[in-house]
Amino acid sequence: MTVSSDCLQPLYRCMKVLQKCGPFTTCFNSQQFGAFKGTSRWMCKMMNAPAAERNKDPILSVLKSRVKSDRHGNALEISSGTGQHVVHFANALPNITWQPSEFDGHSLSSIEAYRQHYRLPNVKPAIYLDASQSWENWAGIQPESCDLIVNINMMHISPLACTKGLFNGVGKILKPQGLLLIYGPYAVNGTISPQSNVDFDHSLRSRNPEWGLRDIGFLTSLSQDNGLRLEEIVDMPANNKCLLFRKDTVV
Repeated sequence: MTVSSDCLQPLYRCMKVLQKCGPFTTCFNSQQFGAFKGTSRWMCKMMNAPAAERNKDPILSVLKSRVKSDRHGNALEISSGTGQHVVHFANALPNITWQPSEFDGHSLSSIEAYRQHYRLPNVKPAIYLDASQSWENWAGIQPESCDLIVNINMMHISPLACTKGLFNGVGKILKPQGLLLIYGPYAVNGTISPQSNVDFDHSLRSRNPEWGLRDIGFLTSLSQDNGLRLEEIVDMPANNKCLLFRKDTVV
């Protein structure tokens, strides 16, 4: 991940102000320069993940085709990463109030930087959430309070306990008929394809034996144990998939 290129824009604008406002001490204390310093402070914390930039529109297309646009809803994104996804989705789906969450401290700072930069009224401050822990420890999220839960590119780069914890928690906090969308590369019936995904899985497991592509059959079984059913599999670019689960029962 890299710092967003937007971070440089306040500097360029500030240089123009310096050219106009005369003595440096006058400019440094000016209202305009103070505003630029505040903006730059947030923007320089905005991390940029190229994969998130590539997949945010394809995932949004899946969401828009399945989320009602005329009804308010509450969404939780588990493992929000840099924050690129949540602001993109929130801007396109203004009827949904989004709750981002993260485990990593740097990512939490990046999410807040995106939130401060875009100032979307339907994005809440990010919460700390460890998916491997019981849902009762998920920052006070109430049972059956979410219409939509989204999880992108987490399961293959986290211990299996996070995947199990996610499904257990989702089964509790998702409303009946609510939707869980997860995105990433997966194995199908014990087989990983194409070769690039096989190589990716080997690379992940060599870095951490607890990582690796999860099998859709295993995830389906986990979902059923927690009151969910696999409703649809959507093929996505770059050999990824969206898995859509619906909650039919109260757990």
